[in-house]
Amino acid sequence: MKTFAAAVLMFAAGCASASAPSAAPGEFTPTAQESIVPPGTPLEILWSDGDFTEGPAKAPDGTILFSDIGNRIMKFDPKSSKTTVFREPSGKANGLKFDPQGRLLACEGAGGGNRRVSITERDGSVRTLADRWEGKRFNSPNDLALDARGNVYFTDPRYGGDELRDIDFEGVYVVSPTGAVTLATRDVQKPNGILVSADGQTVYVADTNSDPRGNHQLVAFRVQTDGTLTGKRVLYDFGPDRRPIDGMALDVKGRIYAAGGTGERAGLYVFGTAGEQLAFVRLPGDPTNCAFGASGMLYITGQGPEQPGKPRRFALFRLRLPT
Repeated sequence: MKTFAAAVLMFAAGCASASAPSAAPGEFTPTAQESIVPPGTPLEILWSDGDFTEGPAKAPDGTILFSDIGNRIMKFDPKSSKTTVFREPSGKANGLKFDPQGRLLACEGAGGGNRRVSITERDGSVRTLADRWEGKRFNSPNDLALDARGNVYFTDPRYGGDELRDIDFEGVYVVSPTGAVTLATRDVQKPNGILVSADGQTVYVADTNSDPRGNHQLVAFRVQTDGTLTGKRVLYDFGPDRRPIDGMALDVKGRIYAAGGTGERAGLYVFGTAGEQLAFVRLPGDPTNCAFGASGMLYITGQGPEQPGKPRRFALFRLRLPT
């Protein structure tokens, strides 16, 4: 046990130092690397015994909830550094967010899951926020974002699961504060991560096609008065045959932290609001998502480091940033 902990610390000390130009993959050329990720910034491994970690979210009490797909939601306590099971089964929960009332919203997917967006009330009771559009079951709700008006945007791709499909496209939906479900846009191939800008005027979507020749893009939409999305702009195109973005987070300056890539390209890609290439942090395996906790603490889910003679597991990481 002591040997493993030491190896983790040695790995963390060197992994996240992404100040050198060679640390960024291919044509991605950071222009603000050291101001966003100072040299020597440590990447901490907080927990590494997951089947497929996803969807970190800060709870009102400061703990970090994240999905382990499988079929459970985990909870990390920064005060005790302990990780425990929050709920099992989870309905195949993926993306998580807390609303201003302190309620947990979860995208529950296919493959034996509930194929809905759920709300966990403060008393622990769980109910459905949305599971259908025009009477049709969703494909597999994946990730979600909230705006200041109480609208809930979520993506609905289908990456896995053999349930019959009621909807023959993969779109982005919005649930109004009254519970009305509207198709926000279908001008994407396979939407994954999603963010809403602080002013509520822009929605960012990771269009992450599992087909190597499909869309591998970060795109932005204008928000209309009815909550629908228009004016699609491609901010960054990863190109064919590359693993693009999964989940994303926004910092207080509106910069986009995107978990994406594989192999030497696996890491956090930091973009400006117009797609400017700002910074890159290499990670030990394929990342899945990220979210800010306390000030400057970015929590990341994804593959943990390889361990000789052991199956590779998924982990929860933390990166301490000056933001």
